[in-house]
Amino acid sequence: MTLGARRLDDRGGVTVFVAICVLALLGIIGLAVDGGGKMRAVERADFIATEAARAGGQAIDPGQAVPGKAVTVDPQAAQAAAQAYLSAADTAGTATVSADGKTLTVTTRGTYDTKFLAAAGIGSLSVTGHGKASLLHGVITPEGP
Repeated sequence: MTLGARRLDDRGGVTVFVAICVLALLGIIGLAVDGGGKMRAVERADFIATEAARAGGQAIDPGQAVPGKAVTVDPQAAQAAAQAYLSAADTAGTATVSADGKTLTVTTRGTYDTKFLAAAGIGSLSVTGHGKASLLHGVITPEGP
């Protein structure tokens, strides 16, 4: 073979092309898998935060509810009930009551451990969930006969 014929030889060119395409395809699959996994983790965090807020919203003040005066939620008991729900769900988060005592806000925090992105040095992604509940104030029970 002459020097000119060797330059036109393209043996092995398909192998390089396939290798690049396979790496790109694995990257796309990895983003889809880890992106979907993070979305599921965010949905779970939102669900837990919402359920914790709902649990807090059911902390009715028995001092007013039992005698039939009014159905109101005790803000401190609501916050404690939401924190207890988070603890039972083994989830980190905070429960706060607004300054006017009418809204309970729950925020959860967690991580999603990546499957494919770990090969690129991204071992986990942070996840945050949010939930709110309106706390009852001054709801009068109807008078019976």
